[in-house]
Amino acid sequence: MKKNMSILTFGIALVLLIVLSACLQEDDSSTKEKIVRIGYQKNCPFVILKGLGTLEEALEPLGYEVEWKLFQEGPELTEALNAGSIDIGRTGNTPVVFAQAAKTPFVTLAAGAPKFHGSGILVPEDSTITSVEDLQNQRISFAKGSSSHYLLVKALEEAGIDYGDIEPALLPPGEARVAFEKGNVDAMVVWDPFTASTELFSNGRLLITGEGLTTDRDFFVATQDFVENHKEIADIVIEEVDKSSQWANDHHEELVQMLAPILDIDEMAIEKAVERREYGVDDITADIISEQQDIADTLYDMDIIPEKMDVREVMEY
Repeated sequence: MKKNMSILTFGIALVLLIVLSACLQEDDSSTKEKIVRIGYQKNCPFVILKGLGTLEEALEPLGYEVEWKLFQEGPELTEALNAGSIDIGRTGNTPVVFAQAAKTPFVTLAAGAPKFHGSGILVPEDSTITSVEDLQNQRISFAKGSSSHYLLVKALEEAGIDYGDIEPALLPPGEARVAFEKGNVDAMVVWDPFTASTELFSNGRLLITGEGLTTDRDFFVATQDFVENHKEIADIVIEEVDKSSQWANDHHEELVQMLAPILDIDEMAIEKAVERREYGVDDITADIISEQQDIADTLYDMDIIPEKMDVREVMEY
């Protein structure tokens, strides 16, 4: 009898242990679901939002925490989006096209305000290059698959120069700057604050900006799974980006002080970049979709992406 009771007691204890373990796993799963993982780059609107800390304040009453993940380049960020290691991210106009081409399951939440004034083609101050037409047969640096890649393609197209008639130097901004200073490239295509810094400290002359060629927008993207299950949280993130962007437009001095230690670039360059940029969030419109479709079509025509795409598939949800 005692033996039977012992077995019964052991059985009950085992059942309780299993139930408790399941509850703990459920609680752990619930906790994980309460974390919003955001991918960002050093010079983007998410940096401002992170610095202000207002997103954490907005999500705290809902029980959500924010986990920030830094990426050096847009393609690297979209790869993380594809892998599901971030929920929301921000990147430039061209990387999102590559992400769609790679079958990344994402949707576009909103667009950033145009920032073409700080993107352009730089040549040395004493260069004999005075127009885009002079870039034929020249060695030009740019980051492959970036917004600068598209800007260069559009500039050459407008000038009637075949892309095959330049010598590409595929370099990220830091390496491109060194090559530019050493005279190893004839021109550099880049974005702020690298543009501003090169103008001020590396004898760079801005040949053209992106005006009339590209809006050079930011795009805020999220995994399909996150939007399907946490759309209200995604909406709050965009609302807070918009609020922090308006703060940035109204507080240039404080913004420069915030960005200087993060970007590790001279404050004069950051100030120049900030003064010619307007931060903001725009809803996805037919014009913005058309801009992105042109990028996708251009990359397809150049055999850079494998198939023709309809960007509305990731911009309308």
